[in-house]
Amino acid sequence: MPRLPLSEFLQGPENTPVLDVRAPVEYSQGHIPGALSFPLFTDEERARIGTTYKQASQDKAVLLGLDLFGPKMSQLVKAATKLAPSKEVRVHCWRGGMRSGAVQWLLELAGFKVHLLNKGYKDYRQWVLAQFATPRPLLVLGGLTGSGKTDVLHELARLNEPVLDLEGLASHKGSAFGSIGLPPQPTQEQFENDLAAALTQLSTEIPAWVEDESRTIGGIHVPPPLFRQMSEAPLVVLEIPRPVRVRKLAEEYGREDPGALATSILRIRKRLGGLATKEALSAIAEDDMEKMVSLVLDYYDKTYSHGLTNRKAICVPSTTCDAAVNAQLVREAARHANLFSMAPFNASSRGT
Repeated sequence: MPRLPLSEFLQGPENTPVLDVRAPVEYSQGHIPGALSFPLFTDEERARIGTTYKQASQDKAVLLGLDLFGPKMSQLVKAATKLAPSKEVRVHCWRGGMRSGAVQWLLELAGFKVHLLNKGYKDYRQWVLAQFATPRPLLVLGGLTGSGKTDVLHELARLNEPVLDLEGLASHKGSAFGSIGLPPQPTQEQFENDLAAALTQLSTEIPAWVEDESRTIGGIHVPPPLFRQMSEAPLVVLEIPRPVRVRKLAEEYGREDPGALATSILRIRKRLGGLATKEALSAIAEDDMEKMVSLVLDYYDKTYSHGLTNRKAICVPSTTCDAAVNAQLVREAARHANLFSMAPFNASSRGT
């Protein structure tokens, strides 16, 4: 059976769906972005086959698999036809072995043109991890909490600047309050898959803007090789007056559920201290968002300022949180400092 190397498989014929024939639990843990779950076996069936393989023999495991596969053949062909009316698909399993081979055989028998991934999802994961060590030119956008860095990042993207939105990929804003109002975070594996896909869309010559992040974004870890590149990349820090930041955050969090805000406060109560925690909870109950935000900023400002110690940065003062204004300011500051031409040089030197 012909098998495609990963590069050809990912680029595959346009509008050809990728069918992931692994079990649902494997797909949920992590999958190729855009791939459709098309399980040959249920989670329970996969477990039974695995147990038979370990406790009996490979031959008996194969026979059990065939017993389970047989009654599903018609159903699988019908499902594939709905997903791919043109009858052309890309298929993979974990290693490019029996599961994907069986589905390929079945669908080709039903008249499909099937492109099979050589070495399967396992090879894809090796490719994903390799992307984070590839040297890339970056410009890091920093600033104290409430500076509107994410909004500026989105505005830079609107201005056709290359942007890597880590918080968007992680579905988290990075602080103790970062999950409020957002969908659940992906698994670490899926975050890495999505991140690798985003990185491949960026130029290796033109620097991409990325927000200054800690090693973790909620429950997600930034891959160490990429984090090292971010730590060494030019840093542009947006400086917004505290009162402006307080008003911005108070307006944003004033729209959120008070219970979720209180839970977030309790999550950092040891760092805030007993008195500040009590006052912040009281402020939430009294709908005094500016007071709550001010108390929390005492902690976050101190933490972020400490993280800037010994880091060279270009400071960009502004009196507003207007993302359009601040995107122009940071872009002009980077251009004035010649960072757009420096970043590729720094990236290549880090890889030597």
